Order: sequence, then C-alpha cells, then structure tokens
Amino acid sequence: MLECQKSLFDFPAGVTYLNCAYQAPQLRQSSAAAATELGRKSRPWGIVAEDFFAPAEKLRQRFAGLIGASAADIAIVPSISYAMATAAANLPGTEHQHTVMLAEQFPSHVYAWRESAANHHSITAVERPATGSWTDDVIAAIDNNCAVAALPEVHWTDGYRLNLKDISRHCRSNGTALVLDLTQSLGAVPFSVEEIDADFVATSVYKWLLGPPGMCLMYVNPRRQRGRPIELNWISRQNSHDFAGLTNYTKEFQPGARRFDAGGRANGVSLAIAITALQQINDWGVGRIAAYLTGLTGLAAQMAADRGLACTDAAHRSPHMLGIRLPDDAARRIANALHARQVYVSLRGNKLRISPHLYNTSDDIERLFAVLEEFL
Repeated sequence: MLECQKSLFDFPAGVTYLNCAYQAPQLRQSSAAAATELGRKSRPWGIVAEDFFAPAEKLRQRFAGLIGASAADIAIVPSISYAMATAAANLPGTEHQHTVMLAEQFPSHVYAWRESAANHHSITAVERPATGSWTDDVIAAIDNNCAVAALPEVHWTDGYRLNLKDISRHCRSNGTALVLDLTQSLGAVPFSVEEIDADFVATSVYKWLLGPPGMCLMYVNPRRQRGRPIELNWISRQNSHDFAGLTNYTKEFQPGARRFDAGGRANGVSLAIAITALQQINDWGVGRIAAYLTGLTGLAAQMAADRGLACTDAAHRSPHMLGIRLPDDAARRIANALHARQVYVSLRGNKLRISPHLYNTSDDIERLFAVLEEFL
C-alpha cells in the first residue's frame, strides 16, 4: 500500500484539498522541471531542432506505458474538445444512425457530437436510472443503428462508473465505434487499451494525470490512424525535423497517430510538467493509487451514511470520486462555508463532489464532516 505523498506537493498548513476532479495541484518536481524549461526559453539560442521532437516522444512513451499502447498510437492535442472534434470528423454517421452518450455529460465531450448530429444523425442521451445499472441502459441504447458510443468511464459530477469492458464488447459485436473521454478517471483508475477496444481515447492531463492545463493526450487505434486531422500544420508532416527543408511541402504525415498532433505541441514547459508527472504516476502505479483512494472515498461514504446523507451507490462507485447529495436549499450555503474554512470540494448540482488524492488522509475526510455537521 502507498503512504500519504503530501510532501511531494506544496500545501500550506490549514488547507484541506479534496478537489482533484477540479484540477490537481502540481508536484514540486514538476515545478522544478518547468522552471528549468523557462530558464532555457530565456536563452533560445540553446534550443535546437531536436527539442521540438524529443520531449514529445518521451511524453508519448510514458503515456503509452500507462495504458498499454505504443508510442506511435498517441497524439498530443490541446483539449478534450479538440480530441472529440477529431473523432467526430473521422467517424461520421449516416442520416438514420445515432450517437449514444450519457445524459448530462461534460460539455467539452458533447458539442462536437451535437455538431456532427446536426449534419448527419441524432444523439441518444441515456438518462441515469433511478435504480439498476446505467451500463445496462447504455448497452441497450447501442442498437444496430448506433454509429458511435461517445462516453466517459465515470460521470464527472459524482464518480458513477460505467463497465467499459461490457460496453466495449457490445460495441465490437455491433459494429459501433467507441470514443472515450477519460479525463475524470485515467491516472486514478487502471485502464488498458488491450482490454477496452476503443477507437479514440482522450484525456486532459491537468486533473488525475497531475499535468499542466492546455494539454490533452489522445490514443488513436491503429485502425483509425489513416484518418483526417482537423488541423493542417508543419510539425506533423514527414521530414519536419529538417528545418532547412520545410518549404519542400509534402502530403505525407509522420507515422501513426502523430498526424493528429496540434501545431503548438512543442511547448517545452508544458511537456516538462507532463513528462515528470507521468513518470511519478507510473512509479506509484495506478492500481496502488486506486487502492489508496478507495479507502478515503469509502470512509467518506460511511460517514455520509451515518449522517443520513445519500451518496453514489457502492456497486457503481469509482474508487477516487464520491458525490454526496445535500438538501437543495442548503447545498450552496454549505459549499461556501466549507470554502471559508479552507476545505475545498466542488458543488455539482446538489451534490458535494469529493475527489481526494495521495496528498489526503483520513484526517481530511474527518475535517470535512466536522464542518458539515455544523450545517446539517
């Protein structure tokens, strides 16, 4: 079992941060790596052509190792919305087909599919069931007319977890493309592209991958790697290493998923932060991270139940995130009171979203509930 890793982060005394699903704090070692890169930018004559490529390849390798892929399968893009636009452009439905999503999915994952639906087909938003399994309802919606299932692994408001193995198996047997946004799970929940046969998998890195804002990593299944990028830039082309020959224009792309890279991917500071963070996550091991967080969210769920508060059902709960339902008339007041006491969580609807990481202990959960008791 892992022990608390709070010393690797920069937390002042008195702060209880249970809000990694909002954004992760930066590792001390990532800040040091970023400072080094900023220093190099002050002396740009020391930055050579290889610096535009080598860090990106290192990042691909570390992310690929996390999900069981090859480095050639990874594209570096700026955001989930960019990744979803890429997937939608390469998975067009026909007039009589539909795309399956979850109701109240995060908007950056939704808008590209709405745009695609406006031009081609419809969207089926599967509502959260009052009882039973959301996974079963999703599978039922993926019928013979379903072109794409565009889904997260966990719902962003409360950590409700889908069974991606069952969904992936059904998609393959049905001829439905599977597109996954793992921003709210990858890095805290084990995931393997060998187990989940998705067409596109994307994650913003600033949450559970402890990385910088403005970066998203996208796995592209080899069967989709001859697709059309949504941005036409120089760095994703063949022979782009040859700065003296860049005006020898070519239609050919770099091999694999690199054709989908964004043009601004060679940001030394962001790459340094992401590389350092991914190395630390690989060293910890995602399975061990999940086990540690299961203990914290389990404690929070028990303390909520002891106080008569409903939360995400244990049968469908992800290890790293928990939604506790508050009275509608008190939810915002309670969230503001927690913030005033330097206890940081998120309010999503009437749910108090608790999302700890390795810098938290049971003391943080107990402090949260000590404040809650004053208002319940």
